[in-house]
Amino acid sequence: MLPDLYWTLSQTLEVDVTADEAARQPADDDPRPTPPTRPDPDECCHSGCDTCIFDLYEDELTRYRAALAAWEARHAQPSAPESTPANKPRKPQKSRARR
Repeated sequence: MLPDLYWTLSQTLEVDVTADEAARQPADDDPRPTPPTRPDPDECCHSGCDTCIFDLYEDELTRYRAALAAWEARHAQPSAPESTPANKPRKPQKSRARR
């Protein structure tokens, strides 16, 4: 009986700890894109290749910038509504005393 109780308790604790860990983990399934690594000048052979590593880097950088812009658009905070005349609170009218 004791082993059964121990097994049940350990299973319960394991589930609770796992749920606790999941709650503490950031739920970010859409991480920010990472920029490509710029090649060192020594990595280029300087022979005028059609596919130079610096050209490939520029292509990757262009794709990164597009991916970053799309990511920023997805993660943009909604801006506060601008105050429009219809949304502005009215100032109380001064009562004019008649003479």
